[in-house]
Amino acid sequence: MGIKGLTKLLADNAPKAMKEQKLESYFGRKIAIDASMSIYQFLIVVGRIGTETLTNEAGEVTSHLQGMFTRTIRLLEAGIKPVYVFDGQPPDLKKQELAKRYSKRVDASADLQEAMESGNQEDIEKFSKRTVKVTRQHNEDCKQLLRLMGVPVIDAPSEAEAQCAALCKSGKVYAVASEDMDSLTFGTPKFLRHLMDPSTRKVPVMEFDVAKVLEELNLTMDQFIDLCILSGCDYCECIRGIGGQTSLKLIRQHGSIEQILQNINRERYTIPDDWPYEEVRRLFKEPLVCMDDEQLDLKWSAPDTEGLITFLVNENGFNIDRVMKGIEKIKAAKNKSSQGRLESFFKPVANTSAPVKRKFVIVPSPRVLLESHHWGCISSTQWYFQGVSLLRS
Repeated sequence: MGIKGLTKLLADNAPKAMKEQKLESYFGRKIAIDASMSIYQFLIVVGRIGTETLTNEAGEVTSHLQGMFTRTIRLLEAGIKPVYVFDGQPPDLKKQELAKRYSKRVDASADLQEAMESGNQEDIEKFSKRTVKVTRQHNEDCKQLLRLMGVPVIDAPSEAEAQCAALCKSGKVYAVASEDMDSLTFGTPKFLRHLMDPSTRKVPVMEFDVAKVLEELNLTMDQFIDLCILSGCDYCECIRGIGGQTSLKLIRQHGSIEQILQNINRERYTIPDDWPYEEVRRLFKEPLVCMDDEQLDLKWSAPDTEGLITFLVNENGFNIDRVMKGIEKIKAAKNKSSQGRLESFFKPVANTSAPVKRKFVIVPSPRVLLESHHWGCISSTQWYFQGVSLLRS
């Protein structure tokens, strides 16, 4: 679920913190992806017609593998270096939310049975999606696939979004990709939505910058976390009747949940019993994450051709021609991404008080340097190439 109504709240109150981007804009970037959210998307979309999904000869669902294989190749072809982060043990504070989700799936299963008996195809489609759950086996299947593709996998000790945010804050990745907005509440500097959407949807990637979010909302990070707790999150109930806009107004007026509780009209708003907002706040600020470099093996390697054929074709019934084409795309993408981003070739110039001797070379035009990928523009009249300043004639 994430944070209730946060996307609309930011669109209305912090539009400059959001910008649309093309997939290719992230060429050469390392992106941490919330794996479970992506797998869930694949299970409810890829190859699904009503209650029917893609399966192998044994009747085992393969929609998640098909989705993970094709979408990951799409990212690699765009020059992106994805790293998938999988959920670990959920925090105790989330048990109530997980129980609600289980109850909803049970209700949806009953509704689905009725729809199937009546033959209502629209309801069959709707309720069948509500019964979907990402299982441990789905996760293990995707981990095996990704490793065979040469893509790094990380097992988070707890919440994947928190682990992704920690990777981004430490500079190990450029951004976090998910559909759950609580990645922002965990403090990820840059957050991407719709990165894993199919190309057929033609939906641009939406990038959020948390520093600009705070600037436009005129809040501190602590206040933003309180805003998200008030709006509604996965870890505790919210105050009934207080949505995003009211939460923002109250935080701006009072500064913290504690001050709001001291001044709120308790006849109008009922505070949940034993409301654990302090523990939830602490969870967002100090989540359980792993930052051990030995356990965070962020290395992208060549695909294991034989392994992929065995796993996808022999064990899961994939078409061998499609798999081989996919493997060739991965290999080509790996060679392409090794070029790196343009700014990686820019070298910082030392700023010292003593005059620095520079070598200047007059060249007819920097255009010839475009093919080399070793140039950068310092100003409109000066170009920088492999440690030597070049003046344009």
